[in-house]
Amino acid sequence: MAAARGGLARLLAAAAVCVLWAAAAEARSPAARVHRHLKRLNKPAVKSIESPDWDIIDCVHISHQPAFDHPLLKNHTLQLRPAFHPEGLYDDTKSSLASGEAGEKPMLQLWHQNGRCQEGTVPIRRTKKDDLLRASSMRRYGRKQHTTPNPLSVDLSMLNEGGHQHAIAYVEGEKYYGARATINVWEPKIQQPNEFSLSQLWILGGSFGADLNSIEAGWQVSPDLYGDNNTRLFTYWTSDAYQATGCYNILCSGFIQINSEIAMGASIFPISNLAGSQYDISILIWKDPKEGNWWMQFGKEYVLGYWPSFLFSYLADSASMIEWGGEVVNSEPNGAHTSTQMGSGRFPEEGFGKASYFKNIQVVDSTNQLKAPKGVGTFTEQSNCYDVQDGNNGDWGTYFYYGGPGKNSNCP
Repeated sequence: MAAARGGLARLLAAAAVCVLWAAAAEARSPAARVHRHLKRLNKPAVKSIESPDWDIIDCVHISHQPAFDHPLLKNHTLQLRPAFHPEGLYDDTKSSLASGEAGEKPMLQLWHQNGRCQEGTVPIRRTKKDDLLRASSMRRYGRKQHTTPNPLSVDLSMLNEGGHQHAIAYVEGEKYYGARATINVWEPKIQQPNEFSLSQLWILGGSFGADLNSIEAGWQVSPDLYGDNNTRLFTYWTSDAYQATGCYNILCSGFIQINSEIAMGASIFPISNLAGSQYDISILIWKDPKEGNWWMQFGKEYVLGYWPSFLFSYLADSASMIEWGGEVVNSEPNGAHTSTQMGSGRFPEEGFGKASYFKNIQVVDSTNQLKAPKGVGTFTEQSNCYDVQDGNNGDWGTYFYYGGPGKNSNCP
């Protein structure tokens, strides 16, 4: 009898081991890892809004957003507004897509057609299973490839080996505490799903080696990241040249959002039409001189949130370079060139209504003043593929047209 009980005990123990082993194996399975990662990214929502482009926007309580997963933000006191805006911010009355009539809420993003998030929440684009499965790995989801070169340190021999190409204006040589621009919004065509086209401003600090600090914001079309060809508002940050820190939008902890109106990564609406209506967005990024955090504003009234200064090394003090302009990925091998468009897909000389532009580009100086940049340079790797032409006038301040079609008879 005792032997029988001992045998039964051994059988039960063996069965328990099998169950535990099976559970452990299941936990290690790709499906389980995807589920856990989605649970980390998608915070519980107060309510959810389905956008016409099939995005789901979750209205998440402001204190439950992904930023607070960062170990250094566990006891962070949320800053609901910057201590200071740059001087001169409201001196001009030029309109943009992000400004409406008094008392109106302008249509800024496509999901606004189906609702808005309430005060005390932040709108977050829900990450779906397919988003993760498109990524090269879950660890790299929402991150740029760390081989991304800076446009002013690019190795020209890499241009047709998966290289990034640019058409930009830039300033360097001083300490910068922010930048602003009004950016024409288009929907460029993308040749390969793993390519993208964007238009943005860069706030840069450090060298262009492994210690580069960068804060970036603008619009982009990225089928690999979003699963479609829509033009979307985006941000990015890194403190180590895209190696291990930072991410797009709020796909990792870092950027703290305070605004309930604008969702990072959501589709911008409306966009410009060739020889038709033109739409632009205004973006300002600046360093609060009191708290030291880097803030982002969209249009004239939407202060979106901030990057805490402790995320950075060089940018904890100031930026050493500002860049504005377009960037594409060319993944075509053997010397061929992608037909992915930059901007509107038209060259700068075609001008307003056809070419894409940045206007009223400004920098923030050490006295927290917005001012026109001095000594603006321009740069493009292959002007027969994508080009840039700058100018200055009373209405647009310092501006430039940029972009191009990529592959064409002069860019084979």
